[in-house]
Amino acid sequence: MTPPSSRSPAESERSLVVLACLALVAGVAVGLVGACFRLALDQGDRAREALISWAHGELGGAGLLLVAATCAGAVSVAAWMVRRYAPHASGSGIPHVEAVLTGEIPQAPFRLVPVKFVGGLLAIAPGLALGREGPSVQMGASIAHLIGQVFRRSWPDCRELLAAGAGAGLATAFNAPMAGAVFVLEELVKRFETRVAIAALAASATAMAVGRVLLGDAPDFHVRFLIYPSATTKPLFFVLGAVCGLVAIAYNRSLLGALALMDRLSRWPLELRAGVIGAAVGILAWFAPPLVGGGDPLTQRALDGAEALSMLPLLFMVRFGLGAVSYAAGTPGGLFAPMLVLGAQLGLAVGILFRFAFPNLDVQAEGFAVVGMAAFFTGVVRAPLTGIVLVTEMTGSVTLLLPMLGASAMAMLVPTLLGDAPVYDSLRERTLQKALH
Repeated sequence: MTPPSSRSPAESERSLVVLACLALVAGVAVGLVGACFRLALDQGDRAREALISWAHGELGGAGLLLVAATCAGAVSVAAWMVRRYAPHASGSGIPHVEAVLTGEIPQAPFRLVPVKFVGGLLAIAPGLALGREGPSVQMGASIAHLIGQVFRRSWPDCRELLAAGAGAGLATAFNAPMAGAVFVLEELVKRFETRVAIAALAASATAMAVGRVLLGDAPDFHVRFLIYPSATTKPLFFVLGAVCGLVAIAYNRSLLGALALMDRLSRWPLELRAGVIGAAVGILAWFAPPLVGGGDPLTQRALDGAEALSMLPLLFMVRFGLGAVSYAAGTPGGLFAPMLVLGAQLGLAVGILFRFAFPNLDVQAEGFAVVGMAAFFTGVVRAPLTGIVLVTEMTGSVTLLLPMLGASAMAMLVPTLLGDAPVYDSLRERTLQKALH
């Protein structure tokens, strides 16, 4: 096929039209798969809650063993599927997509999609603190790439479709179409490319059209009326951003530390390591069911201001550690949803402290929870536009856009000055190292 650089203007226009049409088709397919994945996870969460409730009522203390064994078995099967059929399905999948887009490694075989779907369900439904967006992004990229291959497109076109499919996957995962397109440009390709932008917007549009038929069109989180911050409270959001940046460094290092620990335990079979983590999560789920899983209910509670300040440090530390340990299990699962939990909880805690420290200021702690989501995401990923747009779409609130900008600026500045690498850069390096061995 003619390289893009040597195409005539007419050929380039035809190629762009074909790319846009294929992106629309890819968006439909990705939206359908992504919506089905979300619905399956919802059913999985209900099944876990029903099992725990039944075991408490019918088996008493013996039910703890059943819940722990069930969670361990499901997570072990997820890890086995990854090891046996699609090693690149481990973890978020976003670092793998980035490496494919830069040409550092080839695209994985299409069997990654069912492994990511089933493995993600078996890992997240039992209670691992993992997000649905990682599997959705990687599945979306693989589906769109396959469509490009089926229609015999060149690698540049397949690359653009792969990026667009990844954005459509994120859009479907969080009901956030603009965030999906921004994510492609800011995080995946890291520059503005016209063809990628057109494909990403087209794919996200049709993915959301399909997704909203199956999932509804309401924002993922409900946020009550938020006041516009006054000039005297706006500087406090810069402080929140700096705090989020510092905590983001700790989170990135704990995540990489957990992965390094699992590497040192490589003499143990992957399934055994994953099973131990699954059993531990099952025990936690037995005693504190709301603390496990992707964490959307916890995020909603923080956005409602329903958590007491006395409980927030404990909840935060449990979720902080659970997220790192869950990711180290080697099963499919993303980082976005757990990060949003931590950002909301951190923002709420800081907001409550500010309310106590400055009683004369009109501090709305729930607003700090919303801003904390975007700021913590920025500190960990270093993709501020994606974080701001994502949180805005998920909460349906635009009142706090200016505070988000200030907090995200500080959340990005602090880790950069302290030499902490963005989490997906570090994870991509691990992906490349494993590919070379």
